Amino acid sequence: MNSKAVWDIPEPLATFDVPVDDNTRITLRRHGNPGGPRLILTHGNGLASDLYYPFWSLLLDEFDLIVYDLRNHGWNGVSSIHEHSVPTFVNDHDRILEAIDRHWGRRPKIGVFHSVSSLTTLLSPVRGDGFSACVLFDPPLCKHGASYEEFDAAAERVAAMTRRRANHFNTREEFADVLPYLPTFQRVVPGVFELVARTTLRRSPNRPGFELRCPREYEAQIVDYAATFAVLVDFPKFRCPLKVIGADPTLPFSYLPTLDLSDIVTVDYDFLPETTHLLLLEQPAECFEAMREFLESHSLI
Repeated sequence: MNSKAVWDIPEPLATFDVPVDDNTRITLRRHGNPGGPRLILTHGNGLASDLYYPFWSLLLDEFDLIVYDLRNHGWNGVSSIHEHSVPTFVNDHDRILEAIDRHWGRRPKIGVFHSVSSLTTLLSPVRGDGFSACVLFDPPLCKHGASYEEFDAAAERVAAMTRRRANHFNTREEFADVLPYLPTFQRVVPGVFELVARTTLRRSPNRPGFELRCPREYEAQIVDYAATFAVLVDFPKFRCPLKVIGADPTLPFSYLPTLDLSDIVTVDYDFLPETTHLLLLEQPAECFEAMREFLESHSLI
């Protein structure tokens, strides 16, 4: 792939809007092979599932792929910030799984989640019921103690930086031109800068130009409470095979640190060398192979 790489996201085979509360609908998109194993995918805080196309493009031949965006992200409209929280994401997650079964038929599902959507899945009362397996990429985890204090301090820094972000851009190109200078995006594959601009900006309704699909205040609000919810994960209570694939712990963290991995002994854990929190955009093929190896080991593909 060269520096001129362009990621052209295909039109979905089908879409379906799920009402998750009186004022909010979440759009599901179906891609790939409808006869293949069903795989559900969503994204991290402030991002969008279409941004992960360098990864999920590798799934299209084999999997019945259903992607969606968290509320107030991606394809979805912006609703009240008062309902924008991890507990609301958990409730949305459970309603979406039920809607997928109703609309497209009840079948075993493989969950593939990144960052805050991994945390949402781990905190759901469903606890993996209905999934044949889940693969979680770099979930934000910590425990009480020194690791919690560092995690919480990092969350405060990230939230403060998020609130200082520009929220409006004259063109998508203006936004894409900034990304190569940000530490977070130093390792991504070619074409991702333009893909970020296409998938995380929308036209501003009130003035010329573009604005963040997930407003910066919304993104920061999730980070504000990250440590509070990260300590509540209880891996042994999860009811399906689980794979955790982390960023390289020897590199400086680019989002929030995963400092206490004591619980990881209860799950299948691995990390990808030379990756940061955006590992799905840095080494998509390696992420795919790690996921596929896990699914093959459980005879799921």
